[in-house]
Amino acid sequence: MSIPQTVYKGHGTGNDFVVYADADGDHEPTEEEIRFLDDRHFGVGGDGLLRLTHPRYVSDLDDGQVDEFEKAGVDWFMDYRNADGSLAEMCGNGTRVTALFAQMMGYAAGPGGEPFRLGTRAGVKTLTSLGAVEGLGRNVFRIDMGAWKCAEEKTFTVTIPGHEGSARGTFVDMGNPHVVAVLEDRSGSGLADGATLPAVADLDLAAKPVVDPVLESDQNAEFVRVDAIDRKANHGVAFMRVNERGCGETLSCGTGLCATAVTLRRLAGIDDWTITVRGGTLMVHVDDGHVELTGDAAIVGRVELL
Repeated sequence: MSIPQTVYKGHGTGNDFVVYADADGDHEPTEEEIRFLDDRHFGVGGDGLLRLTHPRYVSDLDDGQVDEFEKAGVDWFMDYRNADGSLAEMCGNGTRVTALFAQMMGYAAGPGGEPFRLGTRAGVKTLTSLGAVEGLGRNVFRIDMGAWKCAEEKTFTVTIPGHEGSARGTFVDMGNPHVVAVLEDRSGSGLADGATLPAVADLDLAAKPVVDPVLESDQNAEFVRVDAIDRKANHGVAFMRVNERGCGETLSCGTGLCATAVTLRRLAGIDDWTITVRGGTLMVHVDDGHVELTGDAAIVGRVELL
C-alpha cells in the first residue's frame, strides 16, 4: 500500500475527506486505494482524498507548472482526488480542510498569521485563517477562489432521472465545471422562470443529473432556492444542493457555492450571498475579477490503518 499508515478525517461543512501529509513524496495514492479509503462501508469514508505534499511530488504536474508554483512562493500543494479515484482540478471545501490540517501539522500559521498560499490544479489559492466567526463556525477560513468564467445564462437543460420536469442551467467555470439551475425564487425576482422540477428540498440527487448539451468534462450540478434579496444591502440569501461528479450528492461543495453565487449575480445583480447547504452556512462575495468564499473546516479524527 502506497498510502501512509496514519491518515486523518476532516470536513468542510459536511463535505468530507480522508487527509494525509506526504512531505517526502513517498505516498502518491492509486485509484484503487482512494476508492478503498473513501468507501463508507469498507474504508474510512469520504467524498474525496486530500494529499498535502510539495508540488514537485505531484506526478501529473510538468516541470513548467512546478517552476511556476515555486516562483509564486508555493511550498504546499493540495493533491485532490474524487472518491472514484479520478483527479480533480479544485475543491473549495477541500482547501479549507487542507489549510486547517496544515496548521495542525505546523506548516501554516493560525488566525492572525500570514495567509497560506496553497497550490491546486486550478492555480494558487490564498487562504486567510479567521478563527471563530459567529454563525459560520470555529475554524473559519476566507479563500480567494480566483477568477470565474460564466457562459450565457440558462443555455443548458437539466433533468434528473426519476423526476418529471426540467430546468435551465448556467455554465460556470471555477477551475472545475458547474451547471447551476435556479428552481425556486421566494424573493419575487423571477429568477426561476421556466423551472418545472420539484422543490430543491424534495429532489432525489442519488441519480446523476443529465445536462444537455453534454459536457465532455462532465460537471457538478447545483440546484438552488433563492430565499431573499436585499438590493439596498447588496445581499442575498439562498439554499443549494449539489451532485458532484465522481462522488454523487455531497453535503457541501465550495466551488459549487461560488458557481451558484456567480450565477445569481448574473441573474439578480447582487454581489454578496449567504448560502446554506445541507452541511452548514457559508458566505460568498463575487466581483468582476474573482470570488471569495468564507466557511468553516474541521479535523475530526486520526485513523491508524491496519
